[in-house]
Amino acid sequence: MTEYRLTVDELYEGYRLDKYLAEAIPELSRSYLQKVIKENKVQAGERALRGSSRVSEGEEICLQVPEATVPQIEPERIPLDILYEDGDIILLNKPKNMVVHPAPGHYSGTLVNGLLYHCRDTLSGINGVLRPGIVHRIDKDTTGVLVVCKNDRAHSSLAEQLKNHSITRSYRAIVHGVIREEEGTVDAPLGRSSSDRKKMAVVKTGGKPAVTHYQVLERFAGYTYVECRLETGRTHQIRVHMTSIGHALLGDTVYGNLKSPFHLEGQTLHAMTLGFLHPSTGEYLQVEAPLPEYFVHLLEVLRGK
Repeated sequence: MTEYRLTVDELYEGYRLDKYLAEAIPELSRSYLQKVIKENKVQAGERALRGSSRVSEGEEICLQVPEATVPQIEPERIPLDILYEDGDIILLNKPKNMVVHPAPGHYSGTLVNGLLYHCRDTLSGINGVLRPGIVHRIDKDTTGVLVVCKNDRAHSSLAEQLKNHSITRSYRAIVHGVIREEEGTVDAPLGRSSSDRKKMAVVKTGGKPAVTHYQVLERFAGYTYVECRLETGRTHQIRVHMTSIGHALLGDTVYGNLKSPFHLEGQTLHAMTLGFLHPSTGEYLQVEAPLPEYFVHLLEVLRGK
């Protein structure tokens, strides 16, 4: 049983209990929290709260959530675009619409399901049964290269390089608007949005340092093709940083508010390059994932071909 103890911030004064909890505990869905409330597992002092209850600033709320039962993750014969593989690591080119690891609502068809079939029992166990071998992830609608570890030694090495920000990670993106300067840097800490806890935002206090370097590759009428290099790797970093300077990613319906004239599935973002020191040899290894067909076609359209 996991216990959460929350003190209501003034920002949430007057919120319905279920809405407040969904924003305060983003890892739990609102529908699941409503179930917990109905089972009288949410209290303020000795008083059980209902979903329609309104919360007040300073109110202390306690809820008990039963430990989730981890489902058996099954190997699935899913085609994998393998860019490089040896006894320690495997680098893949993830397509659009593929979730990296299982989560509520996505227990099949994920990259992990495919990896379990391809690698059998040779995946790092550091991140548990839901994320075997997974060192880092990219969003469902982001394409491109990511590395998976086959043993714990390789996993520890890559995790340390990620922590030290020594891994080379460059992305390609198409953004709204024409960027006038040739290159630039966004150095702005990121944290949970105060208005929507499921989103990230540039924050003044309490955020984690985040740095994105960008370079213009090509300009079009109303759009810019850019390379973004990550110095840090925060959740949704490129999407939030580019939006913060007025150049939201084309197709990003979460952080951008501009309509796209193109039929796109999510943001136009591709993890192009990944480079790091090999966990066994110590030699620098860099792999590139070619642009997906939709991205190439979109560039041709913007060029007027």
